[in-house]
Amino acid sequence: MNLFYSLRIALLIVVVMALTVASVLFYQNGLYFSLLFSVLGIVGLMVYACYMLHHSTKLVMRMIDSIRYNDFLLSFSTKEKNTMEERLKREINQVVTDFRQKQANQEERYHYYETLLDTVDCSLIVADKDQRIHWMNKAAVYDLLGHYIHSLEELNVFNKELSGILANLPPGEVKVVKLYREDFIQDMAVTITIYNTPQKEFRLINLKNIRSVLEENELEAWQKLIHVLTHEIMNSIAPIISLSDTLSISLKNPNRDEDEDEMISQGMRVINRRSKGMQSFVTNYRKLAYLPSPTLMPIRIGDLLADIRNLYPNGPVIYTYELEDEDFVLRIDRSQIEQVLINLLKNAKEACEDQPHPEIRIATHFQADKRIFHLSVTDNGLGILPNVMERIYVPFFTTKNSGSGIGLSLCKQVMALHGGSISVSNVEPHGASFVLKFLCR
Repeated sequence: MNLFYSLRIALLIVVVMALTVASVLFYQNGLYFSLLFSVLGIVGLMVYACYMLHHSTKLVMRMIDSIRYNDFLLSFSTKEKNTMEERLKREINQVVTDFRQKQANQEERYHYYETLLDTVDCSLIVADKDQRIHWMNKAAVYDLLGHYIHSLEELNVFNKELSGILANLPPGEVKVVKLYREDFIQDMAVTITIYNTPQKEFRLINLKNIRSVLEENELEAWQKLIHVLTHEIMNSIAPIISLSDTLSISLKNPNRDEDEDEMISQGMRVINRRSKGMQSFVTNYRKLAYLPSPTLMPIRIGDLLADIRNLYPNGPVIYTYELEDEDFVLRIDRSQIEQVLINLLKNAKEACEDQPHPEIRIATHFQADKRIFHLSVTDNGLGILPNVMERIYVPFFTTKNSGSGIGLSLCKQVMALHGGSISVSNVEPHGASFVLKFLCR
């Protein structure tokens, strides 16, 4: 409020008070004509004050309506000088300009993020708890139904359970769902992120088409398997064929001597041994191909490792157990996990038994924030070479003369069936550590 306006208001108040006193005096002295003019003056000044207040209020209300309806084209002329109205108009113009600038900045950021999200090849959907869709990126529009949709239930044309999965999938979990289209199937990895506003809760749904990745991995797995099968079978078949041809020629000779008979007998034994090797190979392959689903039961970790202690007592190799909580309970298939531990301990023993002080450490740890239980087997052997580490889970790959190459492959399959994982790393100063991770829901 400037000085001129303050003086005007003060003067107005003084004049009204003076006219009020004068009116009282005129009334007491019977000067009714003068009283009439003083009363008219008071009324006029009150009308003028109301006009000023109404005009200022009208200007403010126009500004409020402009902000309410996002109409920031409002602007008042400020040609008048040294008046409160002129200053009020300037302030309103500045407020409207600031709001207009902020709205422009917000729209610029909105378009930037929207453009950024539209370049993502994942389908992104924002929905509320009532399954109403509030936003979709371009990938979701084009890859799903080809047009904008308003409810998650509309996606049930691909999979009748899809809307329920999207509405109820817990945050942080990844679920693979199949979308059935007219002539093909899509495998989609679904993840959910929840965020809240003062009004309601929203779910950001991320659908990633992983069909091509699965097909690529499947093709790579088949190529590795065919390579292994071809290698193993040809290694056995080729010498058997060659030896059988030689034996057939020898058997046709009616004048063969004892040395030739012994050679034929030895050849038959070789064929028998190689055939048994082939049979063992096929049996091991069947173990990998027909691994049964685990029967999950609550098992106390102390009980599980107590049996392992009995199977692997201290001797030349020292076994150290570092259990964070022996009473921790896991839902596992006991026999399958015991087999995994036996395979890991057998490998660890072979890796470190030539060391001066061979030692194997079995440790447990529960990562509470991520609900992950860790069970590790660590040896102090020579560790694993980098080129070997990336192939140790490949079926039938082995660095041992007498190994079958399926132990770690079975371990990985068992952990996958349990919803967990197995990982390996070299440790300092030397040795290797295998870690089993179980997700505890």
